[in-house]
Amino acid sequence: MIVACNHEGILAASKVIKRGGIVAFPTDTVYGIGCDPFNKNAIKKIYKIKGREESKRLPVLGFSIFEISKIALFDEISRKLASKFWPGPLTLILSVRDAKIADSLCLDGKIAVRIPAHPCVLSLLQECKLLVGTSANRSGQKPSADAADLAENLSGYDILLDGGRISNPIESTIVELVGNRFHIVRQGKISEKEIEASV
Repeated sequence: MIVACNHEGILAASKVIKRGGIVAFPTDTVYGIGCDPFNKNAIKKIYKIKGREESKRLPVLGFSIFEISKIALFDEISRKLASKFWPGPLTLILSVRDAKIADSLCLDGKIAVRIPAHPCVLSLLQECKLLVGTSANRSGQKPSADAADLAENLSGYDILLDGGRISNPIESTIVELVGNRFHIVRQGKISEKEIEASV
């Protein structure tokens, strides 16, 4: 099912998530697919849809720093980066603090988290607070930046929030915090120089 990124579409998508379904949605980087991060069966569906190895952990999107702080531990540097770049294309790898989400996502002490800067997915997150949020593509293939392209090339999800084409589709920069230092795991929209200037 394809729905518009309006109030009715968001409510329909949130109901799908709460029932254990899979939603595809636009973000500020690329289209993503997601589910309830506490639902193990839904998480297994995401791996199947993507053809992704289960050893590769899934990131979580949050509505706010407050919501993310319930599942991840912030220190001074990570809080500075979150305050500067969120909502936006920065994924932080932090220590996980919630045992239930660590179990459902099979985490090994770390969790990747982000607040995306796109009104459609933020509206969905306002309803759901936290979502698994991984790129909407088969593993090894290019992520989708357009709803029509996604609908043609990926199947298995329950509902697609159609946000049209994403302008400047570049994946998020992934930063891992190790003590009082940071390590760039993946270079994306935000440069290392911008990160350095903010810590």
